[in-house]
Amino acid sequence: LLSLPQKWALLALSACSSLCCLCRLLGLLVAIGLTLGNQGRVLLAPCAVTNSALAPVSRECPFDPTRVYVSLPRAGAGDVP
Repeated sequence: LLSLPQKWALLALSACSSLCCLCRLLGLLVAIGLTLGNQGRVLLAPCAVTNSALAPVSRECPFDPTRVYVSLPRAGAGDVP
């Protein structure tokens, strides 16, 4: 069984965890709401074809649904020649 200080510590950690979870959920809901509110146009705005400085092939584009993200294996890791 837990002693009284351990119970209070567990309650405090549980309350902090719940508060952090609630804040993250609120942030996620705000992000989803803003994205749905502007119909996702802001996500791809810097990637417009008219903007040659930030073309979708550039690494500067914050979000590009056509890009395939691949991580290359490190040298000496596994069976890679």
